[in-house]
Amino acid sequence: MRAVIVFLLSALIPLSHCQSHDPFAWLYGPHSHRFGSLLGNTNGGQCPDECDCPPTFPVAMYCDGRGLTAMPTIPSRVKYLYLQNNAITAVPDSALVNATNLVWLMMHGNQLTSGSIGEKAFMQMEGLERLYLQYNNLTAFPSNLPRTLRDLRIDHNKIEKVTTADLEGMDNLTILYLHDNSVTDLGSSLKSLKSLTLLDISDNKLTKVPEALPEHLHQLYMQSNSIDSLPDGFLGSFSQLQYIRIAHNQLTDKGIPANAFNVTGLVELDLSYNKLERIPPVSTTLQHLYLQANQIKEFTLGSFCSIVDVTNFSKLQTLRLDGNEISREDIPTDSALCLRLANNIEV
Repeated sequence: MRAVIVFLLSALIPLSHCQSHDPFAWLYGPHSHRFGSLLGNTNGGQCPDECDCPPTFPVAMYCDGRGLTAMPTIPSRVKYLYLQNNAITAVPDSALVNATNLVWLMMHGNQLTSGSIGEKAFMQMEGLERLYLQYNNLTAFPSNLPRTLRDLRIDHNKIEKVTTADLEGMDNLTILYLHDNSVTDLGSSLKSLKSLTLLDISDNKLTKVPEALPEHLHQLYMQSNSIDSLPDGFLGSFSQLQYIRIAHNQLTDKGIPANAFNVTGLVELDLSYNKLERIPPVSTTLQHLYLQANQIKEFTLGSFCSIVDVTNFSKLQTLRLDGNEISREDIPTDSALCLRLANNIEV
């Protein structure tokens, strides 16, 4: 099974420019050798001349990086379709009518606009799980996306608004990359995503945290927006959240409720490049805290430990405070007992 996954993912190299956002990049091996289509399985239609359909894996069709400007004809047997890094400008309603068995559809790095995708283009696909549309020119979500999706990447577009109807019913969606768009407000559009574990909405134009975030989130990335405050009980409803990045925003001490981050379960918290003047209290279970490039003036040991003894101490391993208004001399001498696991403190 592992060999099949690596074979499929190898077609995604080279990936679009957002590899730094992709936690699964380690899966992508070097290019697999691509066999010609002459001997391929012709059930469901011939492989188009401009693409490759390996005879050893006839349910995959590789058309990536071919300079295509229009959708090719897709045999009905195809489950894995690679169309990334072309110059395709449109997906008409008829383009995918024969591709009802698709499981993966890779269309990132093309020239698609919202008006060029037919309203019924995706309606016939009842088993699509992975859809990549990043690095196009979309201003809105395509209509009638399959509700079977597990992994949707629509980052690096020009999307300004996400409605409840865009995502409603996507009960299986676990990964949503929406970063590097122009979204100003998500409203309650994410509420219905019951299975979502990774949400990346960084590099947008958000001024507040979205309402009703999915409660099973594991990773939440909101950096590079204009968020200046957090709602009360911000983390109270999350049972599995471990990684939060809110760097490069406008957060102040006043905008962070008391003990907002003093919750168990968090592994990494990034609050760098904001306007904080104090170190916010964090849980003793937190392992990595990034506070660089704020306006912090005091090293408050109580932010890490309220009680210090043999069994009560901070699990913090990484602490960054560089680019603030304190120096190493401001660190209390008794901090070594509280921060006994911290092997990297930068001031």
